[in-house]
Amino acid sequence: MKFSDTGLSDEVLRAVTDAGYVEPTPIQSQAIPVVLMGRDILGCAQTGTGKTASFTLPMIDILAAGKAKARMPRTLILEPTRELAAQVAENFNVYGKHHKLSMALLIGGVSMADQIAVIDRGPDVLIATPGRLMDLFDRGRLLLNDVKILVIDEADRMLDMGFIPDVERIVSLVPKLRQTLFFSATMPPEIRRLADAFLMNPKEISVAPPASIAETVIEGLLMVSHRDGKRPGGGQKEKRAALRSLIEKEGVKNALIFCNRKRDVSVLCRSLTRHGYNASQLHGDMQQSARMEVLENFKADKITFLVCSDVAARGLDIPNMSHVFNFDVPTHPEDYIHRIGRTGRAGKEGRALTLATAEDGKHLAGIAQLTGRQIPPLELGGVKGAEPQSARPQSAEPQSARPKEAPKRRGREGERPKPEPVPEKPDNAPVVGMGKHTPAFMLRPGKK
Repeated sequence: MKFSDTGLSDEVLRAVTDAGYVEPTPIQSQAIPVVLMGRDILGCAQTGTGKTASFTLPMIDILAAGKAKARMPRTLILEPTRELAAQVAENFNVYGKHHKLSMALLIGGVSMADQIAVIDRGPDVLIATPGRLMDLFDRGRLLLNDVKILVIDEADRMLDMGFIPDVERIVSLVPKLRQTLFFSATMPPEIRRLADAFLMNPKEISVAPPASIAETVIEGLLMVSHRDGKRPGGGQKEKRAALRSLIEKEGVKNALIFCNRKRDVSVLCRSLTRHGYNASQLHGDMQQSARMEVLENFKADKITFLVCSDVAARGLDIPNMSHVFNFDVPTHPEDYIHRIGRTGRAGKEGRALTLATAEDGKHLAGIAQLTGRQIPPLELGGVKGAEPQSARPQSAEPQSARPKEAPKRRGREGERPKPEPVPEKPDNAPVVGMGKHTPAFMLRPGKK
């Protein structure tokens, strides 16, 4: 199937050709004709399958007829993160360059005055994160009663970030007679409930099983042991050394390196820089201008290694990404899918390598349960392997057959030893503790 078979206009097809695309991806070939028909869509597709183009391309054709009013956009696209919203805005400008449509990007960390000025001119398309959108709405700077198309993208990420109450309020503010396009990489019960509430007779499109991994991604797992095996969170130094060894062995062109904590992002970035690697960092505490500058430099190959938190795990489209490294095993199995989905895109092969210690056994088991397979093990000379705790074999001897050990007496930090019984004293025993003299009042006979 070609793009010309999807029903798009000549202007949009020309923009697609200029962008270098020849054939639509499976979700694009299925979704574009349905969107042009005006039907609601419930799309479930793994990351990197081209969801953005599946709704932006037909949206441009639909919006070509008509004009927006001041502060009343005709289309609203909700994204969970600033980076995703900015990327959708870039795609809209690329695909809509042969149309005279206006677009406003509403995200935090940038000037609100500039955003208000664009809204006042009447944008055709509003691309926003829920927080900034509601802020401007509550200030009376925005009206949503003329929205014809509502797009809720990365809905499962919205759920993870706690945006669902905001999304529900936004949906209540837009007209009930609208076209709703609902996309999610996974479909947990809560997301299914929202889809049932927001959509009307939707066309369900699923181009890959939920939580599946693209065939173009080659996975690998390297278990790293550390000196202090009893120390929680240990092994950081050993993992940094293993990461450098992997980088040298793999011949990395460019890579995202994911950490679970923002503090570890900074530590690892400084470590790589000290060892002569061209590295930078990206996390949620950075100013928006700094985050966008880092991403642009990374896309332009001015940065080779981008150490990041999960703020970069969703939707970022970096062309020709050769590697993704999980310096930390993600605590949520779904995040593993999204992280490694940054490579192996557009039919190109990519490698996703994970570093783990013995304490990560629980998280590795969760990933295996979600994906239906174990991450293939890696071998690396000079790096000593370690076995995840959840995978260590238990003794085959039944618990009841094992001899019971005598209870050990605890020291000062445990229970106090039971005191020895004190023998009873006879009634005529002398009083102890008052010397030889006994006070007179204690010798007086009691009243009968």
